[in-house]
Amino acid sequence: MKNFSLVTALIFMTFTSCTTTKNTTNSANSLQGEWVLTFISGPRIAFQGLYPDAKPTINFDLAGKKVFGNNSCNNYTGALQVEGNKISFKDSKMAVTMMACQGNGDSVYMNMLEKIATYTISEDGKVLTFEGEGVALMRFEKK
Repeated sequence: MKNFSLVTALIFMTFTSCTTTKNTTNSANSLQGEWVLTFISGPRIAFQGLYPDAKPTINFDLAGKKVFGNNSCNNYTGALQVEGNKISFKDSKMAVTMMACQGNGDSVYMNMLEKIATYTISEDGKVLTFEGEGVALMRFEKK
């Protein structure tokens, strides 16, 4: 009888843990403001090696439907395309300043923005995650 109770409890815990989800919010209003990059997927260079002096930032102006920021070296700006939890920078036609930059962190950042398809914001509103094909590609913290 003890074994049956133990097995039942383990099965119950397994099923409930499989259905647990991370609490997030996807309100476009939560995007408003400035965010600082804390993670970027892909490069074999460590994050601090890509951005030794300044971390990239992204700002959302919902009223003006614009996105702008700094890619660690150059400023950029473009049209904001967001609907629900879908967001796209691919067709934003970003305008970017052309200062000479050390390393390739700026181009890694701009290329990664083009791969973004969706976003989530943590329930506390402090962490923004950009995803592409269901994988976290970039993570930002609210400034």
